[in-house]
Amino acid sequence: MPIDSGDTAWVLVSTAMVMLMTPGVGLFYGGLVRKKTVVSMIGLSFLAFALASLQWVFLGYSLSFGQDIGGAIGALDYLALNGIGLGEAPLAGNLPHLLYVAFQMVFAAVTLAILTSAVAERVRLGSFIVLALLWTTLVYDPLAHWVWAGGWLAQMGALDFAGGTVVHISSGFSALAIAMVIGKRVGFGSYVMEPHNIPMAMLGAGLLWFGWFGFNAGSALGANGLAASALVVTNTSAAAGALTWLLSSWLKGKPSALGMVSGGIAGLVAITPAAGFVDVLGALVIGAVAGVLCYMSLLFRVSRGLDESCDAWAVHGMGGLWGAVATGIFATSAVNSYTGLLQGNFNQFAVQIMAAGISVVYAFVVTYALAKLVDSFMGLRVTEDEEYVGLDISQHGEKAYA
Repeated sequence: MPIDSGDTAWVLVSTAMVMLMTPGVGLFYGGLVRKKTVVSMIGLSFLAFALASLQWVFLGYSLSFGQDIGGAIGALDYLALNGIGLGEAPLAGNLPHLLYVAFQMVFAAVTLAILTSAVAERVRLGSFIVLALLWTTLVYDPLAHWVWAGGWLAQMGALDFAGGTVVHISSGFSALAIAMVIGKRVGFGSYVMEPHNIPMAMLGAGLLWFGWFGFNAGSALGANGLAASALVVTNTSAAAGALTWLLSSWLKGKPSALGMVSGGIAGLVAITPAAGFVDVLGALVIGAVAGVLCYMSLLFRVSRGLDESCDAWAVHGMGGLWGAVATGIFATSAVNSYTGLLQGNFNQFAVQIMAAGISVVYAFVVTYALAKLVDSFMGLRVTEDEEYVGLDISQHGEKAYA
């Protein structure tokens, strides 16, 4: 298939939009932590982007999208982008291969940035770098291959349009595993640790919402009707999630503005695997359920005393899990060639449940083992004194507010 200039232009723009999501994650998380660690929190997102970018071009792309080895992993034929020129991409022949590499790279980067939720305000920088590189190589890359590059989940028939399993289930349940290993912040549960800058968090959420159009509509890999459909259902789900989380918080007291934007993100997460397979009504239900489900997951996390306080697990993990399953319910032949439970295809529904469950177990177990390994050899968290002073000063020698 010859390279198409219109499709290329759209995916170039989408790549830039998805890149903006990584600092968006940084601002969102940065607003949620205390002011003595905001530089550290935003810095972790930029660090995630730099680490994932280099890992991807040297190793990650080949492991993810190299020639299939038994459905498990890609070969090293693209090591350091060996042999990749300006010709067509094997999995997207309408695009230059280098552009496909870049588009997939920004997905890997934002996924790693989401994972930083688990280590907020207490991680050693050097330990995070080692864990990040191990996690991207041993968790993200295999999942990307399994789902998007002809691996065994794809062979089983699993659908994931833009990353419900690869991005959101992986980062959310991995964050849960790391939070269990690294432990609570000093004083967590004994006194209130309120977000220091809610407007900053809302700005970050706005950047995420914007970038998500490139994330989902860009995954059509062309300037076409499917991209338009993905954009509309993405916005519909986000809006529904924002309103149901707002209403849920209102029923318990005050309508939370921060909750509203968190619900928008929940809706965006949930529609991600389904964006190329469902219509507007399906997206409305997916987003509405996600807003309530992720809010209830947050309350459950708080009730259990788990310090994963930027809520990657509650929003990305649980939202991604619901979205993956919902794809098997609401997929319709009116949008794509696939059908779900509502059109009588029980098999697709069962496959989605299986693929989501496998992704949850793999991400959690492998990440828990990696976190334990790094903690044993290097120590994941800073000292109590360093945590008391704040990571901005103790790790970076900088202050957010002079």
